[in-house]
Amino acid sequence: MPKHLPMEENVMDMLIGGFSVVMLIAVATIVFLWRRNRERGAFQWILAHFLLLSLAVSFALKAISFDLTHTQASEEISLLLGKAGLAWGVGMGCLLVGVVRLSKH
Repeated sequence: MPKHLPMEENVMDMLIGGFSVVMLIAVATIVFLWRRNRERGAFQWILAHFLLLSLAVSFALKAISFDLTHTQASEEISLLLGKAGLAWGVGMGCLLVGVVRLSKH
């Protein structure tokens, strides 16, 4: 039995690197826009969304790379995926608040 979810050797590095690059561009864009439009309270909500999305992806990546030989692997993976879902859900709420605030122009 494999020790973790079978993947090609560099897939995890590519997932982390690709996500990091895209998230860095997204966060930099939001920070730039936030600095230009300080009167709107929307950008901090969108930034919170990105941070919570990053946390969710971190939990999900830990889940897919978890050691399957661990005695409580199923429980740990389920917990990690639950945390990922919770962080994603709260982040989506933050995104919606940000979009609503942007639409009140």
